Amino acid sequence: MHKEGVKKFPYYVGINSLAEVATREDRVCVLNILGTESRTVTPVSHEFSGGNVVFGTSPGRSGQALETKVGAIPVFNSVREGIEAGHKFDTAVIYLPPAGVKDGVAEVVRFNPDLRKIVIITEKVPVHDARIIRAICQTNGVDIFGANCLGIADAWNKVRIGGALGGSKPEESLVKGSIAIYSNSGNFTTTIAVYLLTKGWGTTTSISSGKDVYIHFAPREFFNALDNDERSKGAVVYIEPGGYYEADLEINKPTVACVVGRWKARLTKACGHAGSLAGSGDDARAKEKWFMEYFGVDGIYTPEKPIYSKKGAVVTNIAHIPEALTKVMELNGIEPDFEPRGDLSLKCWFSSNAGLPLPQDLDIKTVRAISPYGEQIEEVNKQIGAMYPRQSMKDASGASMMDPATQVTKLHGVSVLDASRRSLEENLVMSLLKDYPSDYGRALANVAFNAYLNLHNDITVLASDAAREAENSPNTVLSTALSVLGKGKVKGAVEVSTLLLELFQYSGLKDPTGDFDFSSILKGLDGEKKRLLKADKGDTLAQTVLKKIDSLEGKSVFIEFIKSATQGKPSLDAILSAIWMTLGWEALMTKRISRNTILMLPWYSRIFSTMVGASVPAKKHTKDSFCGVKCKELIEEWGFTESTFLALIGRKPTDVELFEFSMLLGLLISNGPGTISAQGCKGGVSADGPESPQRVQINKAFVGFLTHTGFAHGGNGYEAIEFLIERFRDRDLGNPSDRNHGIDLKKMADEYASWYKNYKAEQKAIGNIDYMKIPCVNHPVFKGKPVNYDPRERFVKELFDEKGIYNIFHDFYLHLVQALFDARVTPNVWCVNVDAVIAVILLKIVWDAYKKGSMTEKEIENAAFTTFLFGRMIGCAAEIDDHINRGRNMDTRTPASQCRFVG
Repeated sequence: MHKEGVKKFPYYVGINSLAEVATREDRVCVLNILGTESRTVTPVSHEFSGGNVVFGTSPGRSGQALETKVGAIPVFNSVREGIEAGHKFDTAVIYLPPAGVKDGVAEVVRFNPDLRKIVIITEKVPVHDARIIRAICQTNGVDIFGANCLGIADAWNKVRIGGALGGSKPEESLVKGSIAIYSNSGNFTTTIAVYLLTKGWGTTTSISSGKDVYIHFAPREFFNALDNDERSKGAVVYIEPGGYYEADLEINKPTVACVVGRWKARLTKACGHAGSLAGSGDDARAKEKWFMEYFGVDGIYTPEKPIYSKKGAVVTNIAHIPEALTKVMELNGIEPDFEPRGDLSLKCWFSSNAGLPLPQDLDIKTVRAISPYGEQIEEVNKQIGAMYPRQSMKDASGASMMDPATQVTKLHGVSVLDASRRSLEENLVMSLLKDYPSDYGRALANVAFNAYLNLHNDITVLASDAAREAENSPNTVLSTALSVLGKGKVKGAVEVSTLLLELFQYSGLKDPTGDFDFSSILKGLDGEKKRLLKADKGDTLAQTVLKKIDSLEGKSVFIEFIKSATQGKPSLDAILSAIWMTLGWEALMTKRISRNTILMLPWYSRIFSTMVGASVPAKKHTKDSFCGVKCKELIEEWGFTESTFLALIGRKPTDVELFEFSMLLGLLISNGPGTISAQGCKGGVSADGPESPQRVQINKAFVGFLTHTGFAHGGNGYEAIEFLIERFRDRDLGNPSDRNHGIDLKKMADEYASWYKNYKAEQKAIGNIDYMKIPCVNHPVFKGKPVNYDPRERFVKELFDEKGIYNIFHDFYLHLVQALFDARVTPNVWCVNVDAVIAVILLKIVWDAYKKGSMTEKEIENAAFTTFLFGRMIGCAAEIDDHINRGRNMDTRTPASQCRFVG
């Protein structure tokens, strides 16, 4: 039977006052009560409202119940079944899928003549179905809220019906007051209520209207009910584009309208809400104009330009609502409901500058979060270091990536081109700490690396010598050395690192190079722990290292601590650990590296030193020298890049050579996780099981890298050197860096191109497809243009030109690619690729030794291969650490379904 509605409307509206929207007398039935959303939301609504849900429906689950703190809510197969069981209700909440909403509405209307209200939570109900729903409810005298809404609530009655207005703690936001809220957005209904508290305003009724195409309880119905609600002194409405529901309204109480979505005028498809797409004349600007006309204002209210009247104000930012409402209410002589609660200033519970120094106005400070979040955050903050989600890292990396267009790889966001401007020691630090060290940090790293270069009487160099004598390649020789450098060899340093982390992790230390009072920590250090830090008698190297560190411009909290704990006589292992704690501390505290990483840094450091140290035979390691240079001098005066050059070439580099050598190593750092060398080290980690990171043998992972290099990957760099030696062997070339070399490079290139043209034709004529190819020209990506360039080679050339550095071998290559085109060997001018750059730099460095006979071609080949290994160990260190922190056990294996048998 049709119920009597409000006479003012030409269609049925049963609610005449906001006080009738959600009352304590309402009894509710929830359709699809055991659905995912309802399971969470309905118990909170039921408890807040004093137990207003009488039953729910969920087909096939009759006899079950939804447990709440105020008692279980029974569940039936259907509405009819629930009514026949004796349950009565006047309000229905619908959580059904869109296609089922129409039938759900028909069901509750058909079987319950007492029904007065329906709240439809479901989003994107078909427009055709919405029309039928409207007709059914109009015919039977039922008010509808929604669809696509979060329900209705009343702070005076302490009732919430439907969705999650007020979240899991509605009592915190639904505070009794004098302002009614009507919002197209469910979430912003709650947000607005919370914002109003900051100016002392509470709420009466809150309505989440929804924003499907059909809005059944529209602004016209809201403002009529507002007029008839004595509790509500004013209102806030939140309006989105789309529809003419806000046109020609009659607004009689002070109101602030927040109209949003100007940007949606550019859309051709609904975004966010199904009905929020504006058509002709119903976009955000049109709606702003409607409300400005209602209120008699000529602009938008902002704190900088407050425009408002006694009738109201229009805002476009919800943060401006509380202030605008207060101004409007003042003109009406209406004071806030209570004292302001909080404010809208930014209060960050978390912040991170990612290690960057920021100006004070951008350096946001945190505040303690409200309970219980403050206590939870405290516990989270006790988790030292980065923690990454574990996933399969096969063919994946969180450390490196190659740009397929430019072929330039980045390591921790730094391109190898930029890295090539840095020293070896800086890049080694960056590979593990994800940032470059300060000048003081670089000096500490040099001390750490150089202190362990000399392997006199060490089994690692003896093992590598045995491999070398057996005529193994450089990668195999170094694999032998690193196989010996197991966890036991670095046990002391790792134990010190563990101790230092244990002592300082909750100390409040942020800057390990600043002032810090560690006296209380020192007092708690027992004798056993002090012995762990103290040097054995006769450890003169530790004193040499310590003396060098003390002379540096800078200081380390950790170095000072171990000195104080040992009366100035810490062990070399303790110093090594203190150095790496100093270098890694800030990265650890800002969660750029993990706890496991900082503890393993001494192991990585020893591996880097051993890679260089074991690359030369044992006879070059004496009691107090390395390659003829006193260890004391290396520690006090040399950088690790210089020491590495010494190991390769046998002398100290010039400034230009140092620059070129650093660039060479930087260019070799990485070609991404797909390279064979990266696959090798990642496989080594995967096989040990990174999910138990303490079990991963880091030295074995480096062996995986080394064994996955060879004469085709790593050793192939010599092909270009051999090619150039053949071209220049009988030329009277003295200094390759002298522009006035007196050699006609164009003539050389033309002659070779002419010869090669004939050679290639002859080979093809006899069907030989494996004829000799010219190394390091052309590239599968950088081709097809009239003149082609490898951008990496261009970068190096421009940098060398800028610094006035000349290389005859590079110059010859540039002449050669032009000559090959001129002789019609190539269809266009091929590029000189980056591998040629690597070859010409190294050949220039060794040319003098080669010409004098002090370096054989075989030794040059080994030097080229070893140089590749030194550069690539930087990238592989990063891949190893990344895989340990992110990977899963055995994640690099290939599924059997992807393998194939070849008969």
